[in-house]
Amino acid sequence: VQLVESGGGLVQPGGSLRLSCAASGSIFSISTMGWYRQAPAGKQRELVAVITSGGSPTYRASVKGRFTISRDNAKNMVYLQMNSLKPEDTGVYYCQARIRTDVTFLADYWGQGAQVTVSS
Repeated sequence: VQLVESGGGLVQPGGSLRLSCAASGSIFSISTMGWYRQAPAGKQRELVAVITSGGSPTYRASVKGRFTISRDNAKNMVYLQMNSLKPEDTGVYYCQARIRTDVTFLADYWGQGAQVTVSS
């Protein structure tokens, strides 16, 4: 199983970015999918948003109203639309998915990370 992110980059404060993540491989089903981020200077990875297979989202308080998570179950993809970006949103964003394969019940898989930098 492989998760591949795309869409990171440099944006000015107040700008927008959209992250995408595609899951591929021997996937039987996908439970939750989410986005985590790790700020510079060795801070811990933190949950940004997660979405269930039924489409119910949960957000960390600091991004509510600015970020929107969505998924396309037919394509095994998850997205993160980020609006009104702030410098404190800077970090490496990781896609995560809880996946059942043909040989494992449920396991967490991670993407390689996408850098998001919010700076003027």
